[in-house]
Amino acid sequence: MWVKICGNTNLEDAALAAELGADAVGFVFAASPRQVTAAQVAAITGLLPQQVGRVGVFDSHNPDIIANRAQVAGLTAVQLHGGFDEELLQHMDEILVSGEQIIQTLHWSLDDPSSATRIADQLRRVNALGITDRVLVDSKVGSAGGGTGVSFDWAAAHDVFASAPKGMRLILAGGLRPENVAQAVGQLGPWGVDVSSGVEASLGRKDPNRVRQFIEIAHGTQTP
Repeated sequence: MWVKICGNTNLEDAALAAELGADAVGFVFAASPRQVTAAQVAAITGLLPQQVGRVGVFDSHNPDIIANRAQVAGLTAVQLHGGFDEELLQHMDEILVSGEQIIQTLHWSLDDPSSATRIADQLRRVNALGITDRVLVDSKVGSAGGGTGVSFDWAAAHDVFASAPKGMRLILAGGLRPENVAQAVGQLGPWGVDVSSGVEASLGRKDPNRVRQFIEIAHGTQTP
């Protein structure tokens, strides 16, 4: 189980996540109370273990801005979090010359009863484009596209995850925490999980015990 600890704002939290066994740490460049700059992240990423992924979360639709910030910040992956934009995905594939991976976010809107059908269609389209096999499914509440601490309907999402194109690496986000990650993994069988607010002591600061618990439980839970 791939585990990403997202919403890091400082070296202490990112280094702790890496030390405790996180596969990746995330930094939010999108509009958010946890938003950071490329310079701030660059001061952190160079001090992390080489094997730990360093993911930037972007809501921008400007590929040049994303690529520039990814390079300055020392990222290994960019997460396109501003909605499914085929043109942006294709442009990022063309201009990421440093080998950064692309993670496409799809938003499960709690206000949209057609989310299951829409996301299933988008998964097929992402697969057909053949640019990335990593897709993160996150809750969307109103205009907030992540970091809300709210889960979407896992029961409704079961068939969507189960019928995803073969080889697609689905990452589950939205409302995860140590208390429910085992249930989420058992119910949906994702390739990976992503947590931010669910392991915080306060906004933008991680709780070491909750980070440890989340990583241990997620890594120890078997997918169906």
